[in-house]
Amino acid sequence: MDLFKLIFHHDQRMEQLAPTNQPNKDPLAIFTQPDPTYSTLYFSGTLLREDKFGLNNLLKYNELIKVIDEGLSCNFYQTVDNDFEHLSEAISNISVNEMILVSPEEMPKELIHSFSGKVLRDVLEKDWIVLFKREAIHGFDLQIFSKENIFLRFFYQFQDLLDTNFRFFSINGKRVHSEQMFYFETQRLDHPPHGFEEVFPESTL
Repeated sequence: MDLFKLIFHHDQRMEQLAPTNQPNKDPLAIFTQPDPTYSTLYFSGTLLREDKFGLNNLLKYNELIKVIDEGLSCNFYQTVDNDFEHLSEAISNISVNEMILVSPEEMPKELIHSFSGKVLRDVLEKDWIVLFKREAIHGFDLQIFSKENIFLRFFYQFQDLLDTNFRFFSINGKRVHSEQMFYFETQRLDHPPHGFEEVFPESTL
């Protein structure tokens, strides 16, 4: 059985990615200007009967990637070496912890090679999206960074995949404080922690 986890964390301060250099800024302006924020979505999964941890192990992996691909609405995915039309191709051609840029225009390759918190902030402020292939115990998960909260591009589409062999949890990332919490399904699947909401066909936001 597939157990799919969508972990969301909204309204995170971009200042945490890279501080804003404002040496000559009016102190009052710093407090009156909006504090820019970003969101992250983390896609993870467990193949329960085999105790395999990582999104790529799920029986519905290809269907999940199709949902993510369609939700990103991208003309091409840019990696360090190539551009791809489909997310599945981009993922298979990068290593763990490498990134994919989701944008309407090309980014200089040298910036991708030297990716940093400042570059990430600059990219997000352009309303571009960055996707990372994250290491999992038995493969990989995926993590998205975006300035816009794009949670609704995915929630109901993932919900449509529900069946007797596919369970879906929507999880508030602020509640995931430890590795034990992250892998809650190994100890307390029947009594998940607060903020770990199982999604059913009738669930709404």
